[in-house]
Amino acid sequence: MASQIQDRLTTDQDLLLMQEGTMMRKVRTRFWKKLRFFRLQNDGMTVWHARQADDVAKPTFSISDVETIRKGHDSELLRDLMEEFPLEQGFTIVFHGRRPNLDLVASSVEEAQIWMRGLQLLVDLVASMDHQEQLDQWVSEWFQRGDRNQDGRMSFGEAQRLLLLMNVEMDQDYALHLFQTADVSQSDTLEAEEFVHFYKALTKRTEVEQLFEHFSSDGQKLTLLEFVDFLREDQKEKEQAHDLALEFIDRYEPSENGRLLHVLSKDGFLRYLCSKDGNIFNPDCLPVYQDMTQPLNHYYINSSHNTYLLRDQLCGQSSVEGYIRALKRGCRCVEVDVWDGPGGEPIVYHGHTLTSRILFKDVLATLAQYAFQFSDYPLILSLENHCTWDQQHTLAQHLTEILGEQLLSTTIDGVLMDKLPSPELRGKVLLKGRKLSTIEADIEDIDEEEELEDDQESELDADPYPELDALLQPESQELTSGNKHIKKVMACPVSCLLICGNVLAQTPSYIPGSSFLPNQDSTTILCPDLSALVVYLRTVPFCSFTHSKENYYIYDISSFSESKARHLVKEAGNEFVQHNARQLCRVYPSALRTDSSNFHPQELWNAGCHMVAMNMQTPGSGMDICDGFFRQNGGSGYVLKPEFLCDIQSSFNPERPISLYKAKLLLVQVISGQQLPKVDSTKEKSVVDPLVKVELFGVPEDNRQQETSYVENNGFNPYWGQTFCFRVQVPELAILRFVVKDYNWTSRNKFIGQYTLPWTCAKQGYRHISLLSRDGTSLHPASIFVYICMREDLEEDES
Repeated sequence: MASQIQDRLTTDQDLLLMQEGTMMRKVRTRFWKKLRFFRLQNDGMTVWHARQADDVAKPTFSISDVETIRKGHDSELLRDLMEEFPLEQGFTIVFHGRRPNLDLVASSVEEAQIWMRGLQLLVDLVASMDHQEQLDQWVSEWFQRGDRNQDGRMSFGEAQRLLLLMNVEMDQDYALHLFQTADVSQSDTLEAEEFVHFYKALTKRTEVEQLFEHFSSDGQKLTLLEFVDFLREDQKEKEQAHDLALEFIDRYEPSENGRLLHVLSKDGFLRYLCSKDGNIFNPDCLPVYQDMTQPLNHYYINSSHNTYLLRDQLCGQSSVEGYIRALKRGCRCVEVDVWDGPGGEPIVYHGHTLTSRILFKDVLATLAQYAFQFSDYPLILSLENHCTWDQQHTLAQHLTEILGEQLLSTTIDGVLMDKLPSPELRGKVLLKGRKLSTIEADIEDIDEEEELEDDQESELDADPYPELDALLQPESQELTSGNKHIKKVMACPVSCLLICGNVLAQTPSYIPGSSFLPNQDSTTILCPDLSALVVYLRTVPFCSFTHSKENYYIYDISSFSESKARHLVKEAGNEFVQHNARQLCRVYPSALRTDSSNFHPQELWNAGCHMVAMNMQTPGSGMDICDGFFRQNGGSGYVLKPEFLCDIQSSFNPERPISLYKAKLLLVQVISGQQLPKVDSTKEKSVVDPLVKVELFGVPEDNRQQETSYVENNGFNPYWGQTFCFRVQVPELAILRFVVKDYNWTSRNKFIGQYTLPWTCAKQGYRHISLLSRDGTSLHPASIFVYICMREDLEEDES
C-alpha cells in the first residue's frame, strides 16, 4: 500500500498539483483569516505550510491524523463567513480525536476541489492499509524524518539522531554495528531498502523468538499440530483451534511454501501476534453481538453531558461540532440546553454563563445529518427546556419539520405496551423531556378524537373536564390549546402535582385556583405542542424509590446529580438496582465541575444506571473507561446489562455484592513494549523511562491497580516481564485499563498511552495491546505485549 501511494503521487493529477503547493486562506475564527502556502510533501503522508512559497515550512498534519474532508457548506465557521468567501471555495479537514478542525479557503473552486479530492484519496488509501502496510508506511516516514538533508540517504550521524527521535538510547558502538551490517552497499550511508534492514535489527523481538522456540520442536517452524496446541492451550481458542490454525497460517505466513505445507515461520508467528487476531480485544465482541430486542431499560446507553460544548462550562465555545464528535464516539443520548433567543429563534448554550450561543435549529439540522451515520440505533435527545411559551412552540415546529420522519412522535402502532421499546427502534430520535400528561391519556385523546371525527358530532367543542371549571380562573379558560392538558394536571392528586410533566415544579407559590396564564411566570408552563412530542421518555423528579415505584410509569425517567447518585448507591444500592430495572435513569456531572472534568462512570454502572452522561470533550481516565466500555457491541452505543441488573426483584447490591457466580482470578504478565512515543516530541534528546500500570475497575472490592518497575531510557523496545494477580468478585462488571507512563522521580509520572476494555471482551493468552493517545486516537505502532490468564478462584472452592 505504501508503494501504491508512491505510484499515485507520480500519476494522479490532483496529488501532483498538491505537491507543487497552493496559497490558501487559513480560517480560525470570524476575525482570524490569514493566507498560507500549503504543500503535500513527497512522502505523500504529510502536509506542510509556510507564510509564503519560499519561506521555511513546518509540518501541519499527517494524513494518518485525518478522518475525513468536508465541503464548505458543512462547516459551521465557513457558513458564518459566506458573505466574504463563496462556500464552494472552502473545505474542512476533520481530524481524529479532539484536535480542532482545519478550515481552509482556496482562491478558486477548482483549487478547492483538487485538495478535497486529493486528500480524501490519501485518507482512503491509509484507511485500507493492513497492519503490515501500516508498519511499512511508518518505517518510510521515519526514514523521511531521519534523512535531514533529503538526499535519499541516511548517514550514521543522522541515524544516531533518529534513534533519539524513535525514543531509544543505544550504545554508540552497538548502533554502529547495526548500521554497518545494514549497509550492504558499503557506502557509509543507508538507502531506503537498507534502512528497512536497520529497522528490523532494531526491532528484533527476543521475547517472541524465545516463545516461538519453546513451542517449536526444531526452533525453525511451527508445524500445524504445534500451532494448534499453542492456540488451544495458551490462546484458549479451544474447539476452534484447528480451523483457526489453518486460517492464520494462510493469512500471516509470508512464505508461499510454508502456506502450502501448513507451517508457520518466526516471521509468520510474529505477524500473527501483532495482528488483529493477536489483539487483546475479542473480535467476536466488535460487531453487534448482543440481544438488541430487550426493552431500553435493560441497556447501558452511551450518553453525553452539555454536548454542545467544546471546552469548559463557563466560557467554552458552543458548537454543533460537539454533537458530531459525540456521535462519532457512539453517543446515543445528547443534551440540548435551550433558551429564548433573539428574533424568536431558540438558542443553545450553558445558561447564565459566558459560553457562546448557537441556534437550536442548527443543532437539529446537524442531528438530522449525523444522528445515524455511526450507529443506526435510537438517538435520545435530552431536552433541557428553559424557553417561554412562544419559543417552545417554535421548538416543536423545528423538531417536527427538521427531524421529520426521524422523530418518534407517537407510540409504536399507536398503542401502549407494558414495557419500553427495544433499541431495534432504529433510525428514530426519541425526545426526552417534560410532558403535561401521561401517555395513556394521549392515546385516550387520540381514540376520542378519532371517534368524534367519525361521528362528526357537534360536541367537538364541548369541555371534556367540566368538573374543573371551578378551579380555573375565567381568563385561563381562554387557553384553548392548552386548557385540556392543564386541567389534566390539576385533576391529579395533590401528591402528584409535581409528577405530571414538572409543570408546577418551579412554582412553589402556586395556589389551586390561581391564574395559570402563559404570560405570567411563563417559564414554568409547558407548551402542549412540545409536550406531545415526548413519548417514551417523560422526565419526572425523584422523591424516593418507594414514591417512584408507586406513582411512576415505565416510561418515566429521573435525573440524578453524581453526588446524589453516589449517595444512593452507597446507602440504598439494592433499591437503586431495582429502580433501574424498572425504569430509566440519567446521571450527570456535578455543577462544580466547571472545567468539564469527568467522574468515573463505573460506580454508577454497577447500580445499573443507564445514561451516565460524560463531558466528552474532556480526555482522562473517565472518558477512557467510557470509550473502552462502549467499544463493544459494534460501537452501537447500547450495551446489554447483566441479568442481575435487569431483574426488578434482584438481590444484588453493588456495595456488598453476593457473587452470583464463582469469583475469578486474573493473571496479567506485562512482558514488553514496542515503539512507545515521546511524552514531549519537541525534546529530541529526551528518552522515556516507561512503566505500565494495570488497573481493574468494578464493584468496590474489585477496584485494584498494580504497576511495573520502570525501564530506563528505552521507549523503543522496553522489557518488564512482571506478573500481577487480581481477584475479581463480579467479572461481569469488571473493566481493565492498561496505562503506560514515563517515570519521573521529581514529579508525577507522565501519560504516554492507554487501552481500556471490558473483562468480558478480553482474550486470553499472548496478546498485543495497541495503545491510544489521551484523545483516544491510535498511537500505532505503539503497543505492549502481555500474557492474560483467567481462571476460577480455587481458594474460594476450598473454603
